[in-house]
Amino acid sequence: MARSRQSSRLPRNLAIVALVLVVIYALVGFALLPWWLKRTLPEQLDQQMGWQAELADLAINPFALTVEATQFSANDGDGEKVVGFDRLFVNLSFFQLFRGIVGFQEIRLQEPYIRVDLLEDYSVNFARDWQAAHPESEQTADPEAGGADQDSAPPKLFFQQLAIDGGELLFRDFSQAEPAEFRITPLDLSLNELATWPREEGDSNYYLLAAIGSQTVEWQGDLSVTPLYSRGNLRIADISYETLEHFLAPYLPYDLRGGSVTVRSDYEFQAGDVFYLATENGELSLADLAVALDPESEAARLTTDRIGVDQVGFDLTAREARIGQVTVDNLDLAIARDSAGVIDWLAPLAGDEPGDGPDEPLPEAAADTRPFRWSVDGIRVARSAVRWQDRVPDTEADLRLQELSLSTGTLSHRLEEPISYDVSASLASGGRLSLQGQVTAAPFTFEAAVSGSEVALSAFEPYLQQGANLNVVSGQLGFDGNLDLDSQQEPMTGTFSGTAEVSNLNLRLTGQQDRLLSWQTLRLAPIEYNVSPARLEIGTVSVVQPVANIVRGSDAIHNVERIPVSAGAAPTGPGADEPAGSGNGQPALIFRIGELAIENGAVAYTDRTLSPAFTTSFDELSGSVIGISNIPPQQGKVSLKGRVGRVGNLEFRGTLGTLGTDDVSDLTLAMDNLSLPELSPYFGRYLGYGVDSGKLNLDLDYEIAGSRIDASNMVVMDRLELGQAVASDEAVNAPVKLGLALLRDRDGVIEVDLPISGDLSDPEFSVGQVVMRAFVNLLVKAAASPFSMLGSIAEMAGLSGEDLGQVSFVPGSVKLAEGEAAKLSALADALRERPELLLNVRGAVSPETDGLALLREELTDGGQKELSEEAWARAREAYLSGERSLSPEALNNLARDRGLAVRQLLTDTQEVPGDQLFLLDPARNATVGAEGNVVVSFTLDVR
Repeated sequence: MARSRQSSRLPRNLAIVALVLVVIYALVGFALLPWWLKRTLPEQLDQQMGWQAELADLAINPFALTVEATQFSANDGDGEKVVGFDRLFVNLSFFQLFRGIVGFQEIRLQEPYIRVDLLEDYSVNFARDWQAAHPESEQTADPEAGGADQDSAPPKLFFQQLAIDGGELLFRDFSQAEPAEFRITPLDLSLNELATWPREEGDSNYYLLAAIGSQTVEWQGDLSVTPLYSRGNLRIADISYETLEHFLAPYLPYDLRGGSVTVRSDYEFQAGDVFYLATENGELSLADLAVALDPESEAARLTTDRIGVDQVGFDLTAREARIGQVTVDNLDLAIARDSAGVIDWLAPLAGDEPGDGPDEPLPEAAADTRPFRWSVDGIRVARSAVRWQDRVPDTEADLRLQELSLSTGTLSHRLEEPISYDVSASLASGGRLSLQGQVTAAPFTFEAAVSGSEVALSAFEPYLQQGANLNVVSGQLGFDGNLDLDSQQEPMTGTFSGTAEVSNLNLRLTGQQDRLLSWQTLRLAPIEYNVSPARLEIGTVSVVQPVANIVRGSDAIHNVERIPVSAGAAPTGPGADEPAGSGNGQPALIFRIGELAIENGAVAYTDRTLSPAFTTSFDELSGSVIGISNIPPQQGKVSLKGRVGRVGNLEFRGTLGTLGTDDVSDLTLAMDNLSLPELSPYFGRYLGYGVDSGKLNLDLDYEIAGSRIDASNMVVMDRLELGQAVASDEAVNAPVKLGLALLRDRDGVIEVDLPISGDLSDPEFSVGQVVMRAFVNLLVKAAASPFSMLGSIAEMAGLSGEDLGQVSFVPGSVKLAEGEAAKLSALADALRERPELLLNVRGAVSPETDGLALLREELTDGGQKELSEEAWARAREAYLSGERSLSPEALNNLARDRGLAVRQLLTDTQEVPGDQLFLLDPARNATVGAEGNVVVSFTLDVR
């Protein structure tokens, strides 16, 4: 009975024990444990972190294995909230515990709050608070134990569902000079079926959404912890430039002023024995970008509506990257180069010189010798603009390309494959440019069909002024051709073939208003240019209505001499004076021009060294120069016609040798019907008289070999009449009117040949000045020795020019010596041909020779009486000693009668007009010739 009762009580006792345990379990779970945790948790946070925490409620269901906490908040030592949440719910899986798995059917965190501070030393506020609460603690670890921990497998954890709803993450960055604050809300996370061990049933899937205002991060996909594997999609949308600039500031050399970034991509990732990372279907969009060079810049230097990249893929294992189309829309880029030649965008990138620090090579095991493969389907730029500002020239250059469009073909790591491209743009200053072709990176080759139309040359004036003192008032450039470059060999080779045209050009010297050079059209067609060796061939150069205005300033420098910009001191040393060449005797640039055609050209010339200034013009110039080259053999031809001074005619003909060599060029220049009064300023300078009237004809024959010139200048002046006297320090001190009268023929024509020679390379040599001085010297010679200018007439009579300047008389009489009558006849011819000449006849006697002749005539009574030699010797001695004399009028009458005899002979016998003859006061200083005759000299004068 006792055993029976005991047996019957055992189940009841077991039930009671179980009930008691359940009650105790329930009391502990429902009451004691929540009470203890609610009390202990704030204390532990205070001890371990120095935080002041509050928890509104904590409920545990020990039977459902759930924990629910609400209204938790913790403040750090500064009293600022650091963590918190509205509700935390945890549901533990009971049955998985028997399998050694800690499983959670659900973990849900609602409205969590986390504040993360990145401090100045790049530590985090959580680590700071922990270290502040444990100042004496030292983290030590046994290396062997650590190795064992590393080898141990992670605990088996399984999360059926993990969710964060409406969370907020406040990130504050104090590591930079300007603190920043980023509030991420909402912060939503959904994670399902995550296990820390390999599972055959499948992978976990997750979804994360985080936002900073309109900036969002979406991340979803599958996840496995062991092995670590994930596949999914990541999308980062509308990340603002402020966010980017804050995090990229230490690495970005520029200042972001605007823009937002959106990135999306599918990915697959695995870590473990094999590391694998691959992305595909990636997209990048950069909208409303604005970038300045630095924070001090007033405006952004780069803006764009959108930059888009699609079909981005990357495979780290295969070492391959693939990019679809890169699209840039409405780009506006400004680039500047300072006076030192530094481009503003490159200046912030200038870092340390190579070799400043030691390089750390990768370990040999980490090195991968496989080439990295990449490709881009193409680049497209539309509705864009680029501005180029260059301060290297003295005057800043400002060029703007607008309506810029660019498209390319596929780009890839296969650098030997050609890339097609198409570029077009218009210049804000006027004109349009385009390039089409293909380019190869390695080895570099470039092929382009280039064209331009109505390109305003004035925009490039600052670059022109680096080498020439010129202003471009107007002018448009057009070109069309093909450009090929090839660097497969050294030096680079290349060719350009096409045409070019410059229209409506107008140039003037810097600082002056007068036009220097202009033309309506300059066309070059065809053009063939070879880069190496440098060679230029032009079929025809056609110039329509070229106009040049050449001015010699008051300082005797021509305006064209002021065009080159002084390059400083000339180089010195061996070879400094040698022309640049190819080293094989050929010039550095070989050029040939088939024909230079000029239509209706004009040249105006002004010489301001004269007072008044000399001006003349050449117009209606038309013709051609055929065959221009600096490489022999070359025989060109010149044929040019036009007008001079609007009334004269000009013709320029000849043959042209090879330029830059000693080949002979024979050139003739004929000008007729020129108005001599236009040359009045030159006559005034060198002769002291202006020109009142007359015409000029020139026939110039030039032979040029290298810089040596030999020329014959036939000058014909018709009816030259001098005008008023001109005060000039350079005027010749000679009777120029007499010289001109001697040069004139009876028709009033002066015809002289003025040969000259010299070296054109001599800066002191000037053809015009040499010709003018030769003419002046001729006049001086004529005036100084006037009768020598009558040499042609004298030669016809078998005489010399000097013979016409005197006549000999028999001593003591008016009888001409033998042969003297022929002199007077030749002299008469010269006087009749030159009506402006005046002959001055001064009768003269020799007191000794003529006196003795008259004494003998007196003693012999005119030859009627005999006179012994002794008597004559006594009489002669007495006369010479002054003891005997003639009548006072005897010698004077003889001198007068000789002048009258010459005049009468010229007027009566030779028919010389009397108004050309003048008798001067007789003289008693006549010379005696070798034959004993008394010589009477003449002088010439001009009306």
